[in-house]
Amino acid sequence: MCPRLLMEDTDVMWLRNPFSRLGIYNESVDLQMSTDWFNGDPQSEKNAINTGFYFTRSNNKTISLFDAWYGRKDNSSGKKEQDVFFDLMTAGMFGQLGLHARFLDTVFFSGFCTDSNDIKAVITVHANCCRSINAKVRDLTAVLRDWKRFKAASAAAAEAPPSNVTVPFSWTGHFGCWNSWKTKV
Repeated sequence: MCPRLLMEDTDVMWLRNPFSRLGIYNESVDLQMSTDWFNGDPQSEKNAINTGFYFTRSNNKTISLFDAWYGRKDNSSGKKEQDVFFDLMTAGMFGQLGLHARFLDTVFFSGFCTDSNDIKAVITVHANCCRSINAKVRDLTAVLRDWKRFKAASAAAAEAPPSNVTVPFSWTGHFGCWNSWKTKV
């Protein structure tokens, strides 16, 4: 089995172990990457990628991709590393390298751009679509509070007499991040 690498931004909160959803033993997938908006097709390069969370297999294809990415990102003024990666993907570099990518569904790998609607499935939450560190910390704190509330309600429901108990849940709005777009940074 090839060595693997999991990379993530510091603003990604793990609620569950992600390896169960990453297909770590699937040797045909070279790169698995989070998305801001998932279009329903895990192979589609039309997904809005997000480089805040990715899992890669170390091989000649991914090494070539990372060499190109890091070679360009330092010479691309005005672009974030994610923009440079997107440019490489849309220019056809994955196909040129024969690289097989899988884009991760926001049901499991959620973020502030697209909240997972299934609290029982969500694995990570990324403070993406946000402009300031303070807003990210505020809203990730709310995510943690929501998660603890859900876990406590689930535990209480498990203790209750058997019935069709449902645990209502909704995420707190990401108000810090939404408001971060209204002010200059």
